[in-house]
Amino acid sequence: MNQLAEIQRPGDESEQEFAFGTADFERTRQLIYQRAGISLHDGKRAMVYSRLSRRLRETGHRSFAEYLRWLENGAGESEWQEFINCLTTNLTSFFREEHHFHALTEALRAHPTGKPVRLWCNAASTGEEPYSLAMVLSEVLGNGAGWKLMCSDIDTKVLATAQRGVYPADARGLSPERLRRHFMRGTGPNAGFIRVKPELARLVEFRQFNLMSTSWSLGEPFDMVFCRNVMIYFDHATQRKVLERIHGVMRPGGLLFVGHSENFTDSRDLFQLRGKTIYQRS
Repeated sequence: MNQLAEIQRPGDESEQEFAFGTADFERTRQLIYQRAGISLHDGKRAMVYSRLSRRLRETGHRSFAEYLRWLENGAGESEWQEFINCLTTNLTSFFREEHHFHALTEALRAHPTGKPVRLWCNAASTGEEPYSLAMVLSEVLGNGAGWKLMCSDIDTKVLATAQRGVYPADARGLSPERLRRHFMRGTGPNAGFIRVKPELARLVEFRQFNLMSTSWSLGEPFDMVFCRNVMIYFDHATQRKVLERIHGVMRPGGLLFVGHSENFTDSRDLFQLRGKTIYQRS
């Protein structure tokens, strides 16, 4: 999922293009919390102005108060999605936090033979993490029916990038062997880019999903869940609610992989720490 950008505070409000008062910021905080569970602290005011001012220009509104009224009183779900997309961004790379992929490899090798592995990556972002997972799954289990990978994100724009599967040829985290095995190199106007090979890309399912949704109909229980660098943007009550729901869609003994700064040892009734930022479902 998507990390919130840090942008310098704009100058004096009298110099700003759009009127943006404290009440506007507080209302924005309430709306993004209600819609996406994201808890914005006071230091995010500049980020909110910078990001949402784009929507004001594109929709023809002259102030944040006017835009927010329109948003709440009939702008429609497509604009709500744009609102969410504006207030989230991504910070990701292939095989980020590499120790998780070593642990994943070991877990896959220990998985009972003949029993398909079902894995969920719920912060797909622009696709580097999902395809990293798919590469490991393919290398350990092959490209047959031995695994299923579902990947989701709240942001529809980053999901579109993920589904394309096209990245700069010098993308961080990819070894020469994995580049050769899992990617095609662009030529001509596409020189300098790589694309995930179709035989791997077709095995990755992408879908838009909001962790604040009350409907978690995600099919069979998951053996493993990657939810990395998502919960840091939730308050404690929201974290607990999401952990309970993740617990409910996992198999007993399944593994939950979280971000390097996330700690859920106060939820031992749900998950037990089993490694560096790796938890096991109770």
